[in-house]
Amino acid sequence: MKRKLIAAIGIAGMMVSIAACGDDSGSGDSKGTDAKELTVWLTVDAQNNWPDLVKAADAAVQKAHPGVKINHEYYGWPDKNAKLDAVLATDKAPDVVEMGNTEMLGYMVKGAFAPLDTAKFDNSSAWLDGLKASVTYDGKTYGVPYYAGGRVGNWRKDVFAAAGVKTAPKTYAELTAALDKVQQKQGDKFSAWYQPTRDWYAAMSFVYDAGGSIAKEEGGQWKANLSSPESVKGLTEFKSVVDKYMHGDKTKDESDRYIVYGQGKSGMIFGAAWEGATSADPKNDKTGKLKDNLENFVMPGPSGKNLPVFLGGSDLAVPVKSHAQALAAEWINAFTGPAGQKGLMAKGNLPNNKTDLATLKNDPATAVPATAAESNWFVPMAPGWGQVEKAQVLQTMLQSIGTGKKTVEAAAKEADAAIDKVINNK
Repeated sequence: MKRKLIAAIGIAGMMVSIAACGDDSGSGDSKGTDAKELTVWLTVDAQNNWPDLVKAADAAVQKAHPGVKINHEYYGWPDKNAKLDAVLATDKAPDVVEMGNTEMLGYMVKGAFAPLDTAKFDNSSAWLDGLKASVTYDGKTYGVPYYAGGRVGNWRKDVFAAAGVKTAPKTYAELTAALDKVQQKQGDKFSAWYQPTRDWYAAMSFVYDAGGSIAKEEGGQWKANLSSPESVKGLTEFKSVVDKYMHGDKTKDESDRYIVYGQGKSGMIFGAAWEGATSADPKNDKTGKLKDNLENFVMPGPSGKNLPVFLGGSDLAVPVKSHAQALAAEWINAFTGPAGQKGLMAKGNLPNNKTDLATLKNDPATAVPATAAESNWFVPMAPGWGQVEKAQVLQTMLQSIGTGKKTVEAAAKEADAAIDKVINNK
């Protein structure tokens, strides 16, 4: 998924229907490794940032299957799914397609992707939990995690130092104490922590930290869980953050957070790892002071553990209409296996598995995002989740809470009722 929108892209609109792909028996050339041609769709991230890794995967497959022709098509995130929807209605489907991990569910529900055997993919037993969840539906695996991106805290060292805080907080008590000092010193026109109210990725981190969840599956059915005592506890803490430290517009979402942060009226943010550096870019830094004063840190949670973070990223899937499914799986493994993960990490990405992630913790340059990503969560993999996102149920609930329009309990119950109406609908 595009790195700057890694956690923000929702489930794309689906085609009206996806026809069955004919013979799924695996017999003949169409499903076997003896296919003579392979078509791979990736986003421009691969084309622009790691073309060498694509070439290496091609070479590995062609070495095992001499004469195989591998075609590549590259798409931007905004137009990829419209093109995919159109082609999936024909018999010209690609054999491998890159998906944002939040885009996977809608396609899996509609039967667009072929099930995959995880035993055929290196590191599958160690895939990060949130990424594994994104490719799993109804007990089957329909994709392979490609790379990941998490969330971290980012603070202005100069602002906190002026309030007497010299080192990044390690515990939630240290964090709130530091924020209290900054807020007192800067006054109520300054946000010690700029935390957009509608940012449900951040709010749900507090919910999961408290032992709650968006929804739970019981007996094959999903039921909303935001009004449970644990979830309410997490939402109440999130409201406390917004009430105490967020003095901006409490009807905003996180889409322009890096721009607001660059305006110099806030002391810290909790967002995607790239946001701090982007705020410090000269075109966004209106203070002229951010470049040497911003630092990422692992967000501590009220539970005493690191705050669990939403994992964004990309997955690779094989359309059910592919005529070279086995060969496609081989290409995916060559691309996402040990050598590929090493290359992706060298380009600044988080790997798809816990084993490689642990190695990043030993490098000061990557220790913060790697440590933060160890504790992670993902959306409910329920058939109607796309409808929940489309209706912005969580954002509406959070705005009602943040603006004081409703109590936490009332807003959570209302959200649960809205979720229960659609979450089990295909």
